[in-house]
Amino acid sequence: MLNGKKIAVLMPAYNASATLEKTFSEVAGNIVDYVLLVDDASSDNTADLSRDLGIRTYQHQVNLGYGGNQKSCYSEALKLDADIFILLHPDYQYTPKLIPAMASMLMTGVYDVVIASRILTGTALAGGMPLYKYFFNRILTLVENMLTLAKFSEYHSGYRAFTRECLETIPWRKNSNDFVFDNQILLQALHFGFKVGEISCPTRYAPESSSIDFLSSLRYGTGVLRTALQYRLHRLGLMKCSIFTND
Repeated sequence: MLNGKKIAVLMPAYNASATLEKTFSEVAGNIVDYVLLVDDASSDNTADLSRDLGIRTYQHQVNLGYGGNQKSCYSEALKLDADIFILLHPDYQYTPKLIPAMASMLMTGVYDVVIASRILTGTALAGGMPLYKYFFNRILTLVENMLTLAKFSEYHSGYRAFTRECLETIPWRKNSNDFVFDNQILLQALHFGFKVGEISCPTRYAPESSSIDFLSSLRYGTGVLRTALQYRLHRLGLMKCSIFTND
């Protein structure tokens, strides 16, 4: 708890046994009230290890995809009495040490969503981000900023935090079960008028950290552009896109 607000850390996991314990050890236990992990039918012992560590653990019997995993994370987390929800990958690609700072940005009421940006530090490539990922990150971000009229340094970090009101308002259950879920929920936050802030986050790519392959990255990029175009057309009233409505 921080300033009277309860904090839940949510971990969407897939084959994360090699890094889970290290990630969990750095979660700010003195301010975090709940830690919840959803295992997306891993082939390793992620779920067993999570239970051994005392983490609230939910396990898919079949793989639902990254977006499907997040849907389970938010569905289960909203059953708790937390006020702030922080999505943290258990592969140790993002540092858990930013949890207090991200939570503080939300509890002030200045922001409703926080993105931990790997680009603001200016060290993404030095931190191991593959060159092609960096290139596509910059191109996609430029196009998205043009279509959304926002000014974010990136849209593609998987480390983000939400207020309860935001997650209870956004129709994230309509989103994709694939990686583009991350982009859809962020643009939904913009559409519904929630204030989105950024915090700089060091980049860390390592062999044990999860990363999508080149072909999956291409599919993700196509989905990102489609979502941004749908956002702009919906905002202009030229088409109705279901993920931007609560119908």
